[in-house]
Amino acid sequence: MRFRTRDVTRVESTWKQFVPSAVLHDVDPHRFLFDWHSADLGGANLVRYDLAAAVLSTAEPQDQFLACRVDGPDARVWSDRDDLDATRPWLSDGPSVHARWEQGARVTALIFEREELQRIARQISGDETLSLHVADLSPLSAEAAARWNRMFSYLEANVSTLSDDDGVLRAEYARHAGATTLSTFATTMSQSRHRPVQTAPAPATVRRALAYIDENAHLPITVDDIAASVHISTRGLQYAFRRALDATPAECLRQARLDGAHRELRSGVPTSVAAVARRWGFSHPSRFAAAYRDAFGVLPSATAGRHRR
Repeated sequence: MRFRTRDVTRVESTWKQFVPSAVLHDVDPHRFLFDWHSADLGGANLVRYDLAAAVLSTAEPQDQFLACRVDGPDARVWSDRDDLDATRPWLSDGPSVHARWEQGARVTALIFEREELQRIARQISGDETLSLHVADLSPLSAEAAARWNRMFSYLEANVSTLSDDDGVLRAEYARHAGATTLSTFATTMSQSRHRPVQTAPAPATVRRALAYIDENAHLPITVDDIAASVHISTRGLQYAFRRALDATPAECLRQARLDGAHRELRSGVPTSVAAVARRWGFSHPSRFAAAYRDAFGVLPSATAGRHRR
């Protein structure tokens, strides 16, 4: 699908066809021009659009994985917890991501249905019980981000030549997009040997609870808070997690905090390992170091040293 328009209402209605949670909060209609291109890969959609306008937008994907890059001279991208690097793609499966620009921007995105990307992850990992979730919105490295960008450019150049009879090729493109996206970002596929795995599709209550944990792990939340956020009793939450994930909410919260400490140590910002541990709720440095090594295979000091600026 390709079109150009100056109709502001068509922009949001078109974008919502692919990401129902997408909202354009503020658009300057005086400089408005929208140039849209999208392609259906089967279980995944490729989207590229240029939007000449001052814009503030939000995406909060539900039952989807949204891999996206916003490229503009003054573009800013952030989640409810962190600023994101606007020169690199990001990946979300629930947490809100906001973008703002004044001078116009190009947005490139791959939108995967949850079950489709999880199917690809299970094929790659060989783990048929894998429950796929995003561990970090940002890419693993600059090299991984560049690889994702090259993949997107390749797909965009080739999908326009597909016909209705090219179902096999379309599926191969979708798998290539999924495999590259999974190798670009930290997910439970790469951490499956450290994270509890799911034995059945997680119900919506558990997915919302996991999203709440991911968004609030840096705060002093408790299992009771998690239960309250999804309107269920603490006992009911414990049962739902054990049934769906074979894990407790406390174990998932602990892993989310380890993931947060891992991201902070990888950021290169000068700080001590003990300070990072305290910020993420680990009061005993030796216990934190042991848990971190179990989760990531190295001591936190090694991660900090490797990424120190």
